[in-house]
Amino acid sequence: MTIRTYKGIAPTLGLGVYVDLSAVLVGDIHLGDDVSVWPLVAARGDVNIIRIGARTNIQDGSILHVSRPSGKNPQGSPLIIGEDVTVGHKVMLHGCRLGNRILVGMGAIVMDDAVVEDDVIIGAGSLVPPGKVLESGYLYVGSPVKQARLLNDAERNFLQASAQNYVDLKNDYIAE
Repeated sequence: MTIRTYKGIAPTLGLGVYVDLSAVLVGDIHLGDDVSVWPLVAARGDVNIIRIGARTNIQDGSILHVSRPSGKNPQGSPLIIGEDVTVGHKVMLHGCRLGNRILVGMGAIVMDDAVVEDDVIIGAGSLVPPGKVLESGYLYVGSPVKQARLLNDAERNFLQASAQNYVDLKNDYIAE
């Protein structure tokens, strides 16, 4: 793994974190306990912060970035990801906020200042435009995303199970 400082600030890792050797983490990034970061992930906390909650997994080829403070946006747009979030392969998360127990499908893009509340599934290939709010408890699909329907009990349960599956998998990788 490549962990690099930016302006003297280095990423920090919680307990039991797995970061693949091919992943790159730069700057003001904090990974909570039991987070996993898989091959070819690039995360740049250079012009703002990235915070990733416990038991979240960031899958292969995903890109995590932020926006700097500006006159229009004095705080900029940090990237804040909650707990038990599954970020699918080749997802782009840019300066957005994700709650807890979320599945972001493969190839989805979530843009600046979008807010994804708890217990949400974002379909593969979906685009969440800047500033869009995704309400808790729904499936969202499309480009741009539209609220498709309420999640059923099996889907809600899957959100937690998916996160746990990746905790178990990263533990296998650490043990090896």
